[in-house]
Amino acid sequence: MSGASPGGASSAVAASAHAACARFRGTDPLVVGRTRRKLATDIGFADDSGRIPEARWMRAMTFERLVRSPKFASEVATTTVGRLALNRPTEVVTVNAHVSVDRTAALLVAAHERATANGAATLIHGLAVPFVGFEESPATEVKPDFAVVAPKAGEDDGSWLIVGDAKDYERVRSRIEDTRLLKGFLQVALGAESAAAWSRLPRDMAVHSHGVLAAPRNAFLQPEALVESLDDHRAEVRMRVAERRREAAEAPYDAVTSVSAFVAHLQATFDPATCTTCTLFSYCRHELRTSDEPADLLVELGVPVDVRGQVVGLVDGTGAAGTAPASVVANVKATLDGVGRLTGQRRTDQAGQAGTVNVVVAKSDAAALGLHGIALQRITAQGRGPWQVTVFDDPQSPQTRRDVMRLLGADLAKAMAEQRRTNREAPGPIHLAVADKSTADILASIADNLAGIELSRLRWEQDRSAGREPLTFNGEPAQIPPRLTESDRTAVSFLLEEDRARALTLRSPIVDVRAVLARHLIAGGPSIASLRLDYLVAWGEPGPVDPRPFEDDIESSEHSPGARLTNRRSDAIHRALAGTRSRRRGSGEGPADPERYAELVTEELQYKSAILERALDVLDTVPDSTLREVHRAIEGDAQAVWRRRLELHASDLVRFGRTYRHWRNSLVPVIESDGRCHSQLLALANPQVANDLATDASVREIAIATVVRADPLVLDVASRRIGDGSRIVLLHVNDEPCVEHPAIAMTAQKGSFKFVGLSIGPLSSAGDVNAPRRLRWAPATVPTVSVGDRLIVADFAWFSDLKKNTALNVGRPKADDVSAPKVTCEPDSYASDPDAHQYCCRPHEDAEADWSDQLAVRRANGELNPQVWPPVVDGDAFEVGPAGAPTGDATAEPPTAPPDDVTMDDLE
Repeated sequence: MSGASPGGASSAVAASAHAACARFRGTDPLVVGRTRRKLATDIGFADDSGRIPEARWMRAMTFERLVRSPKFASEVATTTVGRLALNRPTEVVTVNAHVSVDRTAALLVAAHERATANGAATLIHGLAVPFVGFEESPATEVKPDFAVVAPKAGEDDGSWLIVGDAKDYERVRSRIEDTRLLKGFLQVALGAESAAAWSRLPRDMAVHSHGVLAAPRNAFLQPEALVESLDDHRAEVRMRVAERRREAAEAPYDAVTSVSAFVAHLQATFDPATCTTCTLFSYCRHELRTSDEPADLLVELGVPVDVRGQVVGLVDGTGAAGTAPASVVANVKATLDGVGRLTGQRRTDQAGQAGTVNVVVAKSDAAALGLHGIALQRITAQGRGPWQVTVFDDPQSPQTRRDVMRLLGADLAKAMAEQRRTNREAPGPIHLAVADKSTADILASIADNLAGIELSRLRWEQDRSAGREPLTFNGEPAQIPPRLTESDRTAVSFLLEEDRARALTLRSPIVDVRAVLARHLIAGGPSIASLRLDYLVAWGEPGPVDPRPFEDDIESSEHSPGARLTNRRSDAIHRALAGTRSRRRGSGEGPADPERYAELVTEELQYKSAILERALDVLDTVPDSTLREVHRAIEGDAQAVWRRRLELHASDLVRFGRTYRHWRNSLVPVIESDGRCHSQLLALANPQVANDLATDASVREIAIATVVRADPLVLDVASRRIGDGSRIVLLHVNDEPCVEHPAIAMTAQKGSFKFVGLSIGPLSSAGDVNAPRRLRWAPATVPTVSVGDRLIVADFAWFSDLKKNTALNVGRPKADDVSAPKVTCEPDSYASDPDAHQYCCRPHEDAEADWSDQLAVRRANGELNPQVWPPVVDGDAFEVGPAGAPTGDATAEPPTAPPDDVTMDDLE
């Protein structure tokens, strides 16, 4: 085994997303004696994919500094101790180990003595602990961001060491993704496991079974402590470490051996969807691209292991495709000939319709909710309007977030007014159209932020009216924010409606244009590449595409089509905003180089808006589906409820994650009816999806059938569940959807959508003992089919219980009208009869005033922080902090480059 790694992210190896790859494990810095980025350079494939943008690095460093600040260090330590049911500390001491093993050992001894002598808690940051199992070797240390030392409850001679890590995770729609938290706690577990095995740990100090993550609770990077058991995480770490030691012993690296040969002999587990953050990604992909093995192309494309054998014939020339999913077959064929494949589905989305507002944004890597700029385009009955571009000088400012909502609210209000002029009795729905999911997420997260601020303001206004000092949940003086204007509220409420709509698959307040295009088009190359709209658009435009060079061009592009920026563009914009060592930004008054900053942001927004329009142009070539009006009607039903919420200020600022239990429980039948309708409409409209469902052994309702005789109709039905006595409806003939035939009539009824003209009828045995799945079919409407035609059929009972064979009903999903104003509710309904209207149209102003009074009573009774122990958790965790509390601004200082040995994997 080699000597020390020159630097280190080996502390994250056991928790890495790439730990299942033998090549990744075999090139551990502990084995090869150099960082992976240096290794990639040494073998001729210098890495750029896993590099951290400077703005993102500065944000991480800013957050770590806030965790160390006296106010938040004390709060993190106290919260951690309280949630572990330990005694309230007499004081909290903060010390710095300066990433030194010797100093860490000395500070642990001092913290242990302090805890056992007088009950104090100590937060140590910047620790360095020998990697578990490598204490006697010069290996890179594990470097937990911080740890809390506290006395054991009820004992005088012992202390707990609670290991922690600081992770500036972004809250998306009010929460942090579980996968990120899992990875973060795995890194904490590695620190805990290493500390537990360290010989220099004080004798009566034990590593606690729980660990802590400090994560931002708001847009200003102010931290909160998340505490979780590490039992399962530590078990996984032990397994990973033992695996690393075993593999390193079996195949050690000898410095005399060519490092290229050493890396080449290690077997890679390549996945284009997850390997991009590994520094050896380019090397492994080049290996696949230059391979003579046909199956390696399927690995490069990311085709699942269990499907590769079914489609390898498409690559090696035998032509056999087995029973592989149609989407995989289309992807492989598109890669081979450079021509994208249409799925056969017609348009059901609302992108490009009147009442739509197109939105592109340039997100700042330096701020979780920061935007450098936004561009808006409103679509009216006359077509697409001009783009309106706005550049924000202070991406993280609360005023920037309000400006974003003001701009959106103004366009949404105009779109609503136009829809009312078109149909005053039943105005059509409005939509935002975005380039990717990240754009929708950042906008909804900003709306969630402002909704929380407005609700806090309403409570504090009640405090002032009652003569009380406005206080935060933790009992500290509050800063009362300005009122949310009606224009702002329209946008905030609409985006929170979209947040609630995520529970329902048929809702579409925000239209993800990339997802819509992917529904109609299968591109060649790795499927993960199609998550970029500019990549997907090119496959839908005329002319063949050379997949590999085009993929490389997209990867090297200066611009990106979605909300997030490329690393190069992010660095350039951040330097123009924050300045450099030679040109400092002045007192936060604006960009260090305002002209350059505005130019870069404007260029980025112009690229994004051009790509979005190109995508809409490609979609315009796809014919409309009969079901497009069905989807529009479903969204219209839902938005009628939302407009009542907005008009009466009733539950229009409640994010879905904070709805109360009764509301969420009552949504179960709504979600079930929505899911059923979505599956049925998709099976009717999309031949590729219907084909995949028919070949899925777990799906009972849909099957593939082949025409054996045309008159009378005899079918071979490839299903064990659809047989003699079943009644079926014909969905597709040779990948042509029957519902799109001109003879099919659709009627929107109160409780369903009725389709007349489809082929529906019973099956009966054909009497062929040698072919038990051969069945006679007697539909009321006989389809025009020929012998050998491939059909996709469905069990009629899955859709409807109609007795006749002339029409098919698809149940209309229920609207989310629980805890919402009724059609009969008026602005004064609640004030006139509070008991009758308590759960439908009670305005936020009244509800928050009541909650403010309840909090005041609890605080007076000593039931809230800081009086109560353990600390009470603020479940709302809204965005207004205490007056005078330190905040984080990653643009306050000139950027510094991230260390060479740290990748985005380590940071995340």
